[in-house]
Amino acid sequence: MANPAIAVVYYSGSGHTKVLADAVVAAAVSAGATAALLRVDELTEESWSFIDEADAIIFGAPTYMGTAPSVFHAFAEKTAGRWAVQKWRNKLGAGFTNAACKAGDKNSTLDYFSTFAAQHGMNWINLGLLPGWKSTKGTENDLNRFGYFNGAAAQTFSDVGIEGVHPADIATAGHLGRRVADIASIFAAGRIAMDRDLVSTGA
Repeated sequence: MANPAIAVVYYSGSGHTKVLADAVVAAAVSAGATAALLRVDELTEESWSFIDEADAIIFGAPTYMGTAPSVFHAFAEKTAGRWAVQKWRNKLGAGFTNAACKAGDKNSTLDYFSTFAAQHGMNWINLGLLPGWKSTKGTENDLNRFGYFNGAAAQTFSDVGIEGVHPADIATAGHLGRRVADIASIFAAGRIAMDRDLVSTGA
């Protein structure tokens, strides 16, 4: 399989979302990807170059007031030039978020991420997990314990530190990282095979 490059582009206000971002990166690397953890308000020219060349971009941020924080929106606005020339076209995209409430309008943030990716011509990867904790036989330790499909969604109480991020949510974020890495490997291998065919046929 090809070794894909994955950019995990995130923002974290109190550190909770960074715990999830770390899990995404670690899982992607364990699945054979080269992954970089890039905070949106600390991007360098090297960071932007990695994002531009990556096979997949995974967006992550907490949910504030029904969407991603303004810091993430500022990053999104900085990509307007890339959008105009569809520089990220056909990259893979995915997302994760965290909120203090069990519902917390997290789906609004995931929808925002997927729409942002769609505007860039990217292909969205869903979580790929059935919902957990949906019956009396389930528990809060199930993967995808809140039943989201469009990405990984976590809940962390506002009065706890990073140690309070739920292990099931960390594992769900890890699942997303591995899933993106696996699919990105297939896409990258297909691109290599197509290029090889073009060379062999002289096309």
